[in-house]
Amino acid sequence: MKIDNSKEQYRINERIRVREVRLVGDNVEQGVYPTSQALKIAEDQGLDLVEISPNAAPPVCRVIDYQKFLYQQKKRQKEQKAKSVKVVVKEIRFGPQTDDHDYAFKLKHAKGFLEEGAKVKAYVFFKGRSILFKEQGEVLLLRFANDLEDYGRVEQMPLLEGKRMIIVLTPKKGAGSSKAAKKPATPAENTASDASDSEE
Repeated sequence: MKIDNSKEQYRINERIRVREVRLVGDNVEQGVYPTSQALKIAEDQGLDLVEISPNAAPPVCRVIDYQKFLYQQKKRQKEQKAKSVKVVVKEIRFGPQTDDHDYAFKLKHAKGFLEEGAKVKAYVFFKGRSILFKEQGEVLLLRFANDLEDYGRVEQMPLLEGKRMIIVLTPKKGAGSSKAAKKPATPAENTASDASDSEE
């Protein structure tokens, strides 16, 4: 059977150079065989000998059509990827002396992000001597978390990292569930948030 070597991810057939292998699968009598005999079994069935566990002693092989095996592997990986939950983190930036209007604007966006199931990473950026206002920045972030208590819970309390004091909020289960089925934020909405971040 002709194999596309560019797609080869496993050792197969004559590329398996160990003395013996362990055969597994429904179409063979499972056990340890000399590699030459395992190759003969695969050849008699018009299939390939595929090494699926090279680090075992002896290596484990299956008798299967190699292209079918690759397809099954890709399908399994795709299913696992679909099941994995992708965590989206939205950042919101404050200055140490953010005014009420800007605060309300960013609070509104944070509520929307949490309702969509995204985490919110809010931080106060201190420029130069404004680091002297770090206590004020902490108060601001705690107020922010308190105003969002119906939408998210605090995953990380305010923490100073370099010139930034950061707080992380994660969505509450069930919060904004009515909006969970809605499509993600449009680029225009994200642009509005990014624009708010650049106002500082």
